[in-house]
Amino acid sequence: MRKSISLIEAALPLIAMLVCLVVGGFFMPIGTELLVSVMLVAAAVSGLIAIRHGHSWEDIQRSTGDKLAAVFPVILILLSIGMLIGCWMFSGTIPMLVYYGIQLVDPQFMIVTAFLVTATMSLTGSSWAAAGTIGVALMGVAAAIDAPLAATAGAVVSGAYFGDKLSPLSDSTNICAIGANANLYDHIRNMVYTALPSFVVALIVYFVAGTLSDMDVQSLSLDNNSLLRELESAYEVSWWVFLPALVVLWGTFARKQAALVMAASSVVAMAVGIGLHKFGANNAILSAISGFDVNMTGQFAAGGSVPSDMLTSLLNRGGVNSMSSTLIIIIAAFLLAAGMDVSGALEKLLRTMLSRARTAFGLVSATLASGATMIALTSHGGVTALIVGGLFQDAYREHGLAPENLSRSMEDSVTILEPLMPWTVSAIFMASTLGVPTVEYMPWAVFCMTGWMFSLLLAATFPRTGFGLKRL
Repeated sequence: MRKSISLIEAALPLIAMLVCLVVGGFFMPIGTELLVSVMLVAAAVSGLIAIRHGHSWEDIQRSTGDKLAAVFPVILILLSIGMLIGCWMFSGTIPMLVYYGIQLVDPQFMIVTAFLVTATMSLTGSSWAAAGTIGVALMGVAAAIDAPLAATAGAVVSGAYFGDKLSPLSDSTNICAIGANANLYDHIRNMVYTALPSFVVALIVYFVAGTLSDMDVQSLSLDNNSLLRELESAYEVSWWVFLPALVVLWGTFARKQAALVMAASSVVAMAVGIGLHKFGANNAILSAISGFDVNMTGQFAAGGSVPSDMLTSLLNRGGVNSMSSTLIIIIAAFLLAAGMDVSGALEKLLRTMLSRARTAFGLVSATLASGATMIALTSHGGVTALIVGGLFQDAYREHGLAPENLSRSMEDSVTILEPLMPWTVSAIFMASTLGVPTVEYMPWAVFCMTGWMFSLLLAATFPRTGFGLKRL
């Protein structure tokens, strides 16, 4: 006979995960090895609780498989972007973006530039596409001009999720509106109440951080000139290298399947590298699978000149294989989620949060907490929005609040908090793509860090001001 799970048991896997993460962080860097270990410990705890309540290992495996199947399109995009980065290195797309960026971007305004450029790019509706393309190039520029990498990565993540939150082309924006049964454009207009203050705060922080940074402009200029010469010798400087980027922009605006667009852009990039730069066709395949290597340019043959460390770190990256560690963490995270799912722990936590929502502030708080908990365990925004939205719709109606408040609260937790949780798919993707660990860029992801704060502030002051929440 299966016993009803208690609240303490339901929360125990999450407590174990956080304790292991904090304690482990004192002894080793928070990287792939620690994250996998932490997730497996938490998964073991959730599995033992599920078995204690009458479930079997087969149930957990089946649930894990279902969750992996649900995010399979996301996994395809993940692998496609790994291939895209390698091929864009091969075609010179990212190196030429860095080449022109070094000449155009003032080092003091690097962080704020990264935020604004990525925010503009992400209005096409994809945070991953923005970070995996222009974000990678911006990180290359930041490394070249000696700008702080953690701050730049945080600015890229903030900008990427600004568009993901507000664009009518974004999957997450549409699904949150559907989950709350809200009109899409009413939902977007209502998000301005929290998105605009977060955007302004982020802009101020990035501007001030840039102006206060201390850089040796003279030595920096010499390093930049050296890197520019190396790029000119390795690649043909031509506008043809931006053709793969145009394919991505077209596919995004045309609402084509993201993985197919990435694959098409990679093929075009291979053709550019072979035709324009005269790189070998075998190196095109190697770049897509194993990642690009600076020696593929042919300018640094044995016994010849040696590439600088800066050029090597800029070019040697990408490939489908670079995403393998990300997949391992995803599987470990879904083992944890599956154990909590089959034991009833996840439903217990969500319903407990809902039952304690007595006021508008309590309702918004419960929505934020439920969304954050669910996305932390599933890494699937669509499933989270539909489940949390279905649970909370009646409660918002009973409080006389429009569904746009529910959809906005889900955006402020589900969408923008996921890249701040080191074990989630989005955070792993951002860390591996930008080359900066989640815990390092997290304090600088100001837009993502402040959205939920403004959401709570508006809910707390609403009874006195009548501002910030929309009534039915």
